[in-house]
Amino acid sequence: QVQLVESGGGSVQAGGSLRLSCAASGLPYYSTYCMGWFRQAPGKEREAVASIYSTDSTGYADSVKGRFTISKDNAKNTLYLQMNSLQPEDTAMYYCAADRAPRWACSRYRGFEFWGQGTQVTVSS
Repeated sequence: QVQLVESGGGSVQAGGSLRLSCAASGLPYYSTYCMGWFRQAPGKEREAVASIYSTDSTGYADSVKGRFTISKDNAKNTLYLQMNSLQPEDTAMYYCAADRAPRWACSRYRGFEFWGQGTQVTVSS
């Protein structure tokens, strides 16, 4: 059974940083999975934030480029999202996701099969 468990959310002031983690279990050959972070703010649609297949295969939403960094520790089956220079508009529930999408499709992939329960990020001005 696949489980994705996010952690690291919280409340910070604008300009601050947070590091989200997503511990995965039940994903054989974790290194071959496309992993992603999504977010959903109240009253808004869920949006893709970043995705990664490997260090040299990542994708970011324009709104977070240069501020957020996605990474993946295959030895620990854990996905990370380092978020710097946080702004109030980054406030949302953040979800991690996993899929067997191929490397070439991962940076823009949206149809993830497995999802975590989410972790809340709140940024105050």
